[in-house]
Amino acid sequence: MTEINIENLPLWVQERDIVLKYNIQATWRYGEQPDYTRSNENLAKESLCNHPANSLEKLVQNLVRTFDIEANFKTNPQEWLSVVQDKFRMSTNGGTSYTLEDLVQAGTYKLLIGKTQHYQATQEDFESSTQLFHTAFPDGFLWEVLEVYSAPPTIAFKWRHWGHFRGNFKDYVPTGQMIEVVGMSIVQVTENCKILSLEHYYDNGKFLNQLTSGGKMGNATQQQLTPAGTPSANSGKTTFLGFFRRFLPNRTKPASANTNASGCPFAALLR
Repeated sequence: MTEINIENLPLWVQERDIVLKYNIQATWRYGEQPDYTRSNENLAKESLCNHPANSLEKLVQNLVRTFDIEANFKTNPQEWLSVVQDKFRMSTNGGTSYTLEDLVQAGTYKLLIGKTQHYQATQEDFESSTQLFHTAFPDGFLWEVLEVYSAPPTIAFKWRHWGHFRGNFKDYVPTGQMIEVVGMSIVQVTENCKILSLEHYYDNGKFLNQLTSGGKMGNATQQQLTPAGTPSANSGKTTFLGFFRRFLPNRTKPASANTNASGCPFAALLR
């Protein structure tokens, strides 16, 4: 696709560190700006993609990264840069359409996972959900854009979410394995790249099944891992994401260090 001069575009599609550098007057949830140093270090080691600086992939990754900062750390919706505040809507797997105020109050975990067998959104709040996944993924739950299929104003893209399950999830023991989620999103943006709507599609059931596969503490044996750190048997079922994968090319760029890969669209990245 045509090269984009991102440096001449608005702040919310710039690199994450630049966004934080020039957005110092915001009201931060924990009293100060988030620190992504550890996230950057882990992304440099584990990202699959290193998108060109002025590519559409880079622009989309930057935009979602800014949205991630604001979704997890900004408490005043009027201070959000990445969205059109009064029009923004977000949904997951064709479900409820949530407003910006919903997102600020409930948090990304609740709205993007919802009600499942192993996670009940109604029993969680912003802080408890954040702590739950913070504990399960002590090294961070990372995210990057894999491919972009269409340009603005309707952007469709494929993403990868992953982390090492080394801490307890509720009363389920960690397996130590890398848990990877692949999904797609459709984002509608304005002429100046502010988000009007986000539609996410991924298999939340498969994700939670991986977090409970080791069994509960005290009455189950942790799943045996292969030397590569993956389960010796795969009990996954055909699920919602499998339908979409039939239509998505399975192409990723060669692995390379990427200190500027994006953060997570539905998780508070660790400090």
